[in-house]
Amino acid sequence: MSAEEFRKHGKQVIDWIADYMAGIESYPVRSQVRPGEIRAALPDRAPEQGEPFDRVLADLDRIILPGVTHWQHPNFFAYFPANASGPAILGDLLSSGLGVQGMIWATSPACTELETVVVDWLADLLGLPEHWRTDARGGGVIEDSASSGSLVALLAALHRAGRARNTLYVSSQTHSSLEKAAVIAGVATENVRIVDVDPDTLAMRPEHLATLIAQDLADGATPTMVCATIGTTSTTAIDPVRRIGEICAEHGIWLHVDAAYAGVAAIRDELRWINDGVAEFADSYVTDPHKWLLTNFDCTVLWVADRVPLIDALSILPEYLRNAATESGEVIDYRDWQIPLGRRFRALKLWAVLRWYGADGLREHIRTGIALADDLAGLVREHDDFTLLEHHPFGLVCLRPLWRGLSDVDSEDATAALLARLNDSGDLYLSHTKIGARTMLRVAIGAPATTREHVRAAWQRIEAEYRAVLAERVE
Repeated sequence: MSAEEFRKHGKQVIDWIADYMAGIESYPVRSQVRPGEIRAALPDRAPEQGEPFDRVLADLDRIILPGVTHWQHPNFFAYFPANASGPAILGDLLSSGLGVQGMIWATSPACTELETVVVDWLADLLGLPEHWRTDARGGGVIEDSASSGSLVALLAALHRAGRARNTLYVSSQTHSSLEKAAVIAGVATENVRIVDVDPDTLAMRPEHLATLIAQDLADGATPTMVCATIGTTSTTAIDPVRRIGEICAEHGIWLHVDAAYAGVAAIRDELRWINDGVAEFADSYVTDPHKWLLTNFDCTVLWVADRVPLIDALSILPEYLRNAATESGEVIDYRDWQIPLGRRFRALKLWAVLRWYGADGLREHIRTGIALADDLAGLVREHDDFTLLEHHPFGLVCLRPLWRGLSDVDSEDATAALLARLNDSGDLYLSHTKIGARTMLRVAIGAPATTREHVRAAWQRIEAEYRAVLAERVE
């Protein structure tokens, strides 16, 4: 593809994306295709001869688009937001155009140094401690996901503790990626301890954590890492980081804080309380700009209080990567901060977002999501036939019908039927969780295009489908 051909088709692609973003509400939120339908519409073999790019775009419309679930749709309320925005998309395009492989400073100094700048900017905006900056003893790095960030933190914790019978502490509400990290890192499943949670708040109970640690020490194990969560995936519960941190400090245990979804909310001063205890006690911390901070996937930031255990755990220097800059000790080589060797120029899209929106624009985006969630919670609270999980400090609202007159089993079946009706309609998309034995609907608000009108229309649809399911069950 020549430069002129690229120019022509590149403009077509930008126009396609702009039209898609402007008209996204015309699509069903969740893809309506059946399993195997997309594959069946595509050839069994790659073409022998090249094809015009116009045909690629035509097949994108005809075959691919029907199989897309539209995460940027204003009625997408499932899981957590996966924000994309114009400046982030353009930043990603620039990254692709440059084609940088930023595994070490020498392979593209700007890739590394821009990353150090934007992670320091973000640490400042979130009120994180000064010693976590890359010009201090800690530092930040952009990973592909919080799952990778947590794995890297665990490997650093294991290195610092020394290989023994290492134990990892999570709660029933901790993200499953921590248990997967344990499997990958070689921590035996029987050495992953599940700490009790408060039955009302679903936050980790520090007193039970202390008990488990004492038992493990008495049994000859090496308590190695505790994961505290700020904004759990299920309900956005917040673990008591300060009290957990005090226990970790007493025993020299690595404290990892998973703030994948909610951490970026601390950009608003009135929400800085969510990080109470982080500055004093956390050894590592992850949050995802690609969830709620208008930066398209993938973009997670991992910070460490001290980079030495991380680098010592992951640094391998073959001859073909040796260079004067690395040996000088004056540069950061981010290959030592992650699992793979290669790395994309992800900092460009985060840089573009921070510059386009500014701190005020990002604060307003977070404020809007919380305000819309508060509005929905008020509507649920006023309805006699629904119950609300009152803990909703961010953009997530958990709710369920009371299903008066139905047994517990029938109530669960009715909730599942309600969720299926809502999601199959194509008008909106929700996910669910379980609190105890009760299924609850999760309404996660945060897409840039979502307005109060969309939230209220979603609530009206939930009410209407609830009445329809209830009528069927009563009959």
